[in-house]
Amino acid sequence: MACPFGSAGERMYRTGDVVRWRADGNLEYLGRADDQVKLRVTVNGKLDRRALPAPEYAVSTGRAPANAQEEILCAVFADVLGLPSVGVDDNFFELGGHSLLAVRLVSRVRSVLGAEIGVRAVFEAPSVGLLVERLEGADKARSALTARVRPESVPLSFAQQRLWFLGELEGPNATYNIPAGIRLRGELDVEALGAALNDVVARHEVLRTVFPTVAGAAQQQVLDIDSAACELKVVDVTPENLTAALAEAAGCVFDLSVDVPLRVWVFATGPQEHVLMLVLHHVAGDGWSMAPLARDVSVAYAARTAGRVPAWEPLPVQYAVRTRPWRSWSASS
Repeated sequence: MACPFGSAGERMYRTGDVVRWRADGNLEYLGRADDQVKLRVTVNGKLDRRALPAPEYAVSTGRAPANAQEEILCAVFADVLGLPSVGVDDNFFELGGHSLLAVRLVSRVRSVLGAEIGVRAVFEAPSVGLLVERLEGADKARSALTARVRPESVPLSFAQQRLWFLGELEGPNATYNIPAGIRLRGELDVEALGAALNDVVARHEVLRTVFPTVAGAAQQQVLDIDSAACELKVVDVTPENLTAALAEAAGCVFDLSVDVPLRVWVFATGPQEHVLMLVLHHVAGDGWSMAPLARDVSVAYAARTAGRVPAWEPLPVQYAVRTRPWRSWSASS
């Protein structure tokens, strides 16, 4: 956020901590401005994350389904939550659900039951029993995505417009970076990894899309793979300096008008110890996107180390192919 104490353009970090000045000039920590609960408090009142136990979600012993629709929906809830079973009256969010999983739940309901409900319905009716009532008046599921002829000028999606506007307002910054570090042990074929990364960039157009301004309006421009080849930076670091190096990489700045939204490093801490660092700008994906991105890199790397190209089918649709009014999709869509 803008710093009210510094010169124009300076930024400061909002921590969410609530403090007060003491008479001796020191700050006293009082708690949080949000709903975080402070358990397994450090000496300075901060949360000791390493002392927290892994969350455990109990298997449901609640009311069983009374009809086929409730049975199917219970199975969908359990599948999305990764649980063996879910009862009709169990609360989706109390079982570990969150907003991203709610989006996945809506998608599964669309494909399995052929009904169109919004994510808001999951928050308002978070159990199978309540959600079944919403399905009675739900619209028929929308038709599947299909590719169409791409217009000469491709506008931004609503989500991209928001991120582009914030970038123009605040200037280039790392606020909307999504970093992912993957520890690698054993022999690393850097040449094969570089080729694999370019296989993935070639596969997903959103990873080679820039957002220039034309006639006062931003639009998507998909670059060819030769212009958008992914540069793999290999950096030797000591184990002691690894954390700082990863933080510096995560703080890289994208200029959305000219920079493709993916950057990749390999930090080598030893002959057989490396960390692969992927930084994706939120304009091209979200938290979900990192798992399929890492999966595709893994598949392509296995193929390249075997001396071949990855044998995957072309994606049926790409982000920039407009099939109906824009909505937000992840890089893997």
